[in-house]
Amino acid sequence: MSTLKPIITVCGTTGVGKSKLSIELALKLAEGQHGWKGARIINADSMQVYTGMDVITNKVPVAERMGVDHLLMDFKQPGEQYVVGQWVQDAIKVIDETHRMDKIPIIVGGTSYWIQHLIFPNRLPTPAQSLSDSVAQSIANLPPDLLELYNALPEHPPSAATHPQDAMLLHKLLTALDEPIAQRWHWRDTRKVIGSLRVIKDTGKVPSEIIIEQSKIALAPRYRTLCFWLYAEPSVLNERLDARVDDMIKEGLLDEIKELRAIASSSACTSSDAVAAGSSDESAEQQTDYTVGIYQSIGYKEFHDFLASPKPSDKLFASAVEQMKYGTRQYAKRQIRWLRNKLLPAIYSANGGGGHETALLPVYLLDATELGDQWTSRVLGQGERIMEAFLGNEKLPDPLSLSDAAREMLTIDVKPTSPTEVLRARRKVVCAACTLDTSQPFMVEDGAQLEAHRRSRAHRRYASRDKKMHGRPAKRRSTVHNDISTKASA
Repeated sequence: MSTLKPIITVCGTTGVGKSKLSIELALKLAEGQHGWKGARIINADSMQVYTGMDVITNKVPVAERMGVDHLLMDFKQPGEQYVVGQWVQDAIKVIDETHRMDKIPIIVGGTSYWIQHLIFPNRLPTPAQSLSDSVAQSIANLPPDLLELYNALPEHPPSAATHPQDAMLLHKLLTALDEPIAQRWHWRDTRKVIGSLRVIKDTGKVPSEIIIEQSKIALAPRYRTLCFWLYAEPSVLNERLDARVDDMIKEGLLDEIKELRAIASSSACTSSDAVAAGSSDESAEQQTDYTVGIYQSIGYKEFHDFLASPKPSDKLFASAVEQMKYGTRQYAKRQIRWLRNKLLPAIYSANGGGGHETALLPVYLLDATELGDQWTSRVLGQGERIMEAFLGNEKLPDPLSLSDAAREMLTIDVKPTSPTEVLRARRKVVCAACTLDTSQPFMVEDGAQLEAHRRSRAHRRYASRDKKMHGRPAKRRSTVHNDISTKASA
């Protein structure tokens, strides 16, 4: 491990102070630590790569960066798509450049998915020139309607709410090509379904095959990595997030959203015949895919109805604000789930189950629940001491000893690692009793969620009615399964 160059990563939820900590650590390194001449910050926030839009993406103002270089920020146009593989390659280049300057790269951001793929190489599917034999055979056996769909996948995932038949057809296609993966995705989750289909087209392999191949390769980090997880208790963090939304509105959030709407309208009109057909800018803007690029930023979609209304009202505005606050709080929850369910298991696996003294990837949770003096002692002070020990190859403290929050959040259940267990995890099954329309089956996650659903009042009511009407629930269940081409799909 001594031959690997060091990096520091700062992960955590939105609004917890990641940028503040990274700048403070960089300033400490500028004083000279173990031969290093300072640090550069590398952005790992998928929204902050875009130029402008500083409010909606919560960029640190230039005046508050204290002269510390911030890289991979403000370099993509709002209409561009920029994905994890591109970022990893760009990050590797600037990390190498930073090391040549005898400075430490500090990778900071809330897109932990990106950071995970930076730390662990060989985990992203690679493009292929041809299809594997098994995929080629599966495609050859597709019925005409599914083959036509495979050859012309929609550019953007259809809405299952407004186009359920299109969503189901995509799920049937994925089931025909890769049933184990199809079993993990709900048919309504068109973004994941179409993402899996694109993996097949891009790599020539089915995702389940890629998972099995990757499981044979041991997790080995690309760099000697010190991982900081900045954390705040949700009840406290939620109040901060709500207040931050209010501040963003005061700082010009709506002006940025209007600018994004204009960009979306211009892009939609340019890339289609909308102008020639006499379509309005508003109709073009409504075609925007909220799952790609900067249009994923929380606030853009939430303020659509208010800004699109010919008569914006206080009620619409208040609704938009509340939707944005709710969306931000939910996003923070998802970020914590990813850290505990994805990043931590990968790190612990790479560490080989040994103690913190021999960990290849030491990970520390810094409790930022309280600010002021508590930030100085429990976040900055602890972070600086751990960083100095890490860079000096000195003894590191036990991560669980830092705080009660660290002990709770860094202690996780062992996750399945075998390909079979991974593919079966979170599998969805059809509840026949609650399926009122067989073309839109009711799905629920197998295991604990299914058992909880069976105990629910709604399920018991539908199941009782099903027995009275049909007498044989099993027959109806078979009909549902045949309709979606699988007995259990995600």
